[in-house]
Amino acid sequence: MNRTILVTALALIGFAQPAHSQAGALNGEWRHWGGDPGATRFSPLAALTEENVGELEVAFRWTARNFGPNPETNFRATPLMVNGVLYTTAGSRRSVAAIDAATGETLWTWRNSEEREGPRQNSGRGVAYAENAAGEGRIYVITPGFQLFLLDARTGWEIESFGEGGRVDLRATLEAEWGSPIDREDADVGSSSPPVVAGGVVVVGAAHVASLRPNSRANIPGYIQAFDAETGALKWVFHTIPRPGELGYETWEEGSADYTGNAGAWPTFTVDEEFGLVYLPTEAATSDYYGGHRLGDNLFSSTLLALNLQTGEREWHHQILRHDVWDWDNPTAPILIDIEVDGETVPAVVQVTKQSFAYVFNRATGEPVWPFVEFPVPPSDVPGERMAESQLIPTRPPAFDRQGFGPDDIVDFTPEIRALAEAALENVRFGGLFAGASLVNAPDGSTGTITLPGTTGGANWEGAVADPETGMLFVASQTAPAVLALAETPPDAEIDYVVGRFGSPTVQGIPIVKPPWGRISAIDLNEGELLWQVANADTPARIRDNPLLAGIEVPRTGWATRAGLLVTRNVLFAGEGAGGTPTFRAHDKMTGEILWEAELPASQTGMPMAYELDGRPYVVVPVAGPGAPAEFVVFTLP
Repeated sequence: MNRTILVTALALIGFAQPAHSQAGALNGEWRHWGGDPGATRFSPLAALTEENVGELEVAFRWTARNFGPNPETNFRATPLMVNGVLYTTAGSRRSVAAIDAATGETLWTWRNSEEREGPRQNSGRGVAYAENAAGEGRIYVITPGFQLFLLDARTGWEIESFGEGGRVDLRATLEAEWGSPIDREDADVGSSSPPVVAGGVVVVGAAHVASLRPNSRANIPGYIQAFDAETGALKWVFHTIPRPGELGYETWEEGSADYTGNAGAWPTFTVDEEFGLVYLPTEAATSDYYGGHRLGDNLFSSTLLALNLQTGEREWHHQILRHDVWDWDNPTAPILIDIEVDGETVPAVVQVTKQSFAYVFNRATGEPVWPFVEFPVPPSDVPGERMAESQLIPTRPPAFDRQGFGPDDIVDFTPEIRALAEAALENVRFGGLFAGASLVNAPDGSTGTITLPGTTGGANWEGAVADPETGMLFVASQTAPAVLALAETPPDAEIDYVVGRFGSPTVQGIPIVKPPWGRISAIDLNEGELLWQVANADTPARIRDNPLLAGIEVPRTGWATRAGLLVTRNVLFAGEGAGGTPTFRAHDKMTGEILWEAELPASQTGMPMAYELDGRPYVVVPVAGPGAPAEFVVFTLP
């Protein structure tokens, strides 16, 4: 469609004024991890246009170099901005810092000296902000040891009336609800995402270590916990793995719900105060790739949950994956956005998935906006495994990345490269969408199954952003297949099979699949249609200079990373994500055309954000990398 016609058409839709939950970051601030409670990651920034975005320059850089104990090479924090102050986590102890949003001066810092550890030893994705009845600012942070602290936003001091001396021990409250002490040496529960705070309630998810080779079929369940935002008193708990007599218990055969763990909500999540609902994306159950010890559909694992914010009661749910054995858990915050479908305004929630679908529901009722269809799942020949017969997939929008791997997907820049790739895959099974892992020493001589998307998905925690003014969704994804194979464990092991082969072969450093290897997609949610796709990066030097490609003109390939996106009224911003080159770009929202790019001191790792101060727009990019300190690079107009 012609750009002018498309812009005009979107403008004529006549949206009702979006509710606060999905209106984007209001009043020039950024009070929520996702910009607004609905995680649109949209900032109006009217002063920043396609014409002047090329004038952006560095305003200041704030370094997390001195927040130890180890150099931070995977800085995932996204700061909030409230009343001219940035708030962030930093360092592997997950310290909290307040920063002057105009100058970059550090105003205060807070450090917790907890001794215990958890499974998420990193900077965390940031903090949550709320105001009490007196209008006083409060900062909520979850530490690596799974404790929830409440800080005064002005001073960084702990609010001692919250919980016990300013903190709630989330492990202890989970332990009390679970009914068993959490005494495992690996302390397998924590969270690196901030909580959601709304309506006087703090809602906390749970995360576990990757379940590739678990020692046991049993684990800690990732129950959802909610607390009073002022006192820290426990309000409710939702059992993501049902107990006897609860809805869904029958979907765990042979009593497997009684011992199976995981199924927490490890990403960020969202809330709609108008409907009084919190939307939570849950993960797979123990273990990630073998489900022979938990036969059945396994509700509420890999499910989008809509819970009553005040009571924790289930209002509706949709299980995105029945009996998930792909580790395709829901990896990103559900996005809340009002869209216009067939002339009617629909309050929507969009769940972006690792399998490269965007599931779109009416967020009030849970009804799909467009029909879902049953997609057959091939049976498994792994002893003890029984796949779900089918999975529900959306008819709209179309998949935003490639699905399934066959001969036509093999890289073929030259006949020599094609032959080397075929040799690397000689004993590997090709798998369509929903093909599961096979045995590392299968009777047919195969050594695993190559699947696409791979283990970390098309999309992942970086997810998508949405423009509430036009109904457009922008998704970052990678095209990275993985070979999965299970290996039998010793007879006395508590679990029968664990991952024995993991990853993807390459051709002397060249990915085994045809490019592009990473992309950014634009979707019109009003029509459920794909508008455009572009590669997320230039062709990496290690590919361009590969001896196998000497004399070959290689198109812009992108790279198997997931871009961190930010959308404004006029521009889509994108980094290249962890492992990408240190480049930050501005794209035309309607075409994907690159309008501007700047070199960064390291790769973009956290999600970009934006704010406005004294009439000037600011764009913040979290960066980190080997040999480079974690820091925020802050751009503004002259």
